Amino acid sequence: MTVSNTSIPLTVFVEGIGLVGPGLSSWDEVRDKLLGQTPYVSTPTVLPPPMSLPAAERRRAGAVIKVSLAVGHEAVNAAGLRAADLPSVFTSSGGDGVNCHDICSTLASSDRLISPTRFHNSVHNAASGYWSISTGATPTSSVLCAHDGSFSAGLLEAVTQAVVDNTPVLLVAYDTHYPEPLNSKRPVPDTLGVALVLSPQRSERSLARITLSGAACMSRAPVDTLSDPGLEFLRQTIPAARALPLLQGIARQQAATVTLDYLDDMHLALDLAQP
Repeated sequence: MTVSNTSIPLTVFVEGIGLVGPGLSSWDEVRDKLLGQTPYVSTPTVLPPPMSLPAAERRRAGAVIKVSLAVGHEAVNAAGLRAADLPSVFTSSGGDGVNCHDICSTLASSDRLISPTRFHNSVHNAASGYWSISTGATPTSSVLCAHDGSFSAGLLEAVTQAVVDNTPVLLVAYDTHYPEPLNSKRPVPDTLGVALVLSPQRSERSLARITLSGAACMSRAPVDTLSDPGLEFLRQTIPAARALPLLQGIARQQAATVTLDYLDDMHLALDLAQP
């Protein structure tokens, strides 16, 4: 789905947010750091165990599954909705980097047998599948990849679905690191995930209003950056963290136009306001 060829504005309300990343364990924590109320200190990402999964699937879960389930559940719980009822959009620039590395290492060895678990975790929709197992969700789930513009691509898709289908939608964006030697070609320093529940209707839980103004949402204006050097480093180096300027705008509770990374020569501009 796309809104780039229409002049009809699309408006949604942010009902819940989840976030886990380096030195960041929840939306409440990152909100204070985005507002400058507490200092940001970078530490390796700590991923909670995916307790919502059955024991067998929990043992097989890697970083991609852990981070996507953690932020998805946080956002849905904050929205006060049933995860099983929500359509979803999952977006990532590269999926499971560690699993990709392990498969490449096996294929480069004398024993080229790939375990079924490693194989089924290698597909780009693995996180979406584990989310369905975790929550019992049966509505549609879209899975996207748009390199460094993956968050904006996912946001466009989720906003469009929410408005056209008149239903709340869960957006989950995540990225993990690649071990060497892949890291030298695709350097992502750590794991980070962010989730938003977007609804076409305002509720008492609404945190902000987002409007995409048709063709005007495609902009050549400079992207928004962050004044905190540590958070700006995350924004620049982890594709899912391109969401941080939007989250900062939500935290500030002020009307603003936020411009996010999308294509090389075209960015995503959205109007942000209080609900």
